[in-house]
Amino acid sequence: MPKKKYIVDLSPEERATLEHMLRSGKTGARKLTRAPMLLKAADGLSDDAIATASDVGTATVARTRQRFVATGLGARAEAPRPGAQRQLTRQQAAHLSAVACPPAPAGPAHWTLRLLADNVVE
Repeated sequence: MPKKKYIVDLSPEERATLEHMLRSGKTGARKLTRAPMLLKAADGLSDDAIATASDVGTATVARTRQRFVATGLGARAEAPRPGAQRQLTRQQAAHLSAVACPPAPAGPAHWTLRLLADNVVE
């Protein structure tokens, strides 16, 4: 078996933090997935055993190990994800909401995107 490149070595405080997080249940789902992986890695389990027990892939376990060695308990946190730029400013979104809140104009039963677009342009 090849020697692990990233060894998870938890201090007593880090272990207590992870165990408390698992007991409290008031943490995000992804953090709750990573905490047992780190605890099992610190106990010396292989990536395959951890992946099977945590129902994740071995690459996920390896990345979590690597992130722990680089950032400590920051490995539990989710990195910001890039997303699409907002299409509307806050003022435009507020105006759109104000237009859509009253009942639809006479004729249609509800607002359609075309009606909203026409009313916002007006």
